[in-house]
Amino acid sequence: MTKTIDSSFENVYADDRTEMKSEELKQLRKRLSKEQQEIKYRRFFGNKAAVFGLIIVCTVIFLALFAPVISPYDPLELDTVNRLKSMSTEHLFGTDTMGRDVFSRVMYGARISLTVGFTVGILSGFFGMGIGLYASANAYADNILMRICDGLKAIPSTLLAITLMAVLGADLKNVIIALTVVNIPNMARLARSRALVIREQTYIEALRCLGAGRLRIVWRHIAPNIISPIIVQVTFVFASSIITEAALSFLGAGVPVPLPSWGNILNEGKGVIYQAWWIVLFPGLFTALTVLGLNLLGDGIRDFIDPSSK
Repeated sequence: MTKTIDSSFENVYADDRTEMKSEELKQLRKRLSKEQQEIKYRRFFGNKAAVFGLIIVCTVIFLALFAPVISPYDPLELDTVNRLKSMSTEHLFGTDTMGRDVFSRVMYGARISLTVGFTVGILSGFFGMGIGLYASANAYADNILMRICDGLKAIPSTLLAITLMAVLGADLKNVIIALTVVNIPNMARLARSRALVIREQTYIEALRCLGAGRLRIVWRHIAPNIISPIIVQVTFVFASSIITEAALSFLGAGVPVPLPSWGNILNEGKGVIYQAWWIVLFPGLFTALTVLGLNLLGDGIRDFIDPSSK
């Protein structure tokens, strides 16, 4: 009887010790996870190039959001009396051929450029990821979809965008559609290649053996593991879309005049570049800095998500 009581007490103590150990393990796991996140953030903010890119992007976003407050003039207001005025306290970036304030037009142009870049990045990432995942799960669809992507990639991106704009017409919405179509093939091929690698992993084979369906495997287990490279690629598409939109607007196939866009401001200034060089300088400078910032930020995000890539 005594031995039975002692053994029952030992079992109780053993259970208590097990619970204490499990609680300690939970606390240790939480601490370890927190420390790993702190190390990641220290690594990102220790990357001077990425931080510089983040500062540039945040500054441009701030200027675009608060353009109505920062801009001293209406970007569409004509003032022919003060046309081609050089930089002054009244007009920080001078005026253009119609007397419009270049500073105000550049600030409002940032809104259009960032809207196009962000929207194209999100849409191309979403549709490209969906196409790539579907192609990786269906061999018949893979052949058809990838051949279409190869055909689109064979055409230079700017030329394809100009062709689509010629069909759709010059409009902000059509610029977004055209650039999304141009960037989907790259996203689809990236998503497909990553999905094919993950599909051969041991845990995916185990899920198949357990009877998991194809759609469940693709959307519950493969898709979350390819989001990281897609996010990194979206930042680069963001940057390239800003350049392509500026090129289309410069050629007259993008955002229609008189809406301010960095591209069409450059187009308006090219004819008077020797008399009013500031019309070309500032939108070109903002375009270059924004693209540089996005590329540096994209590199930093890539290193943050996947340190081995560095």
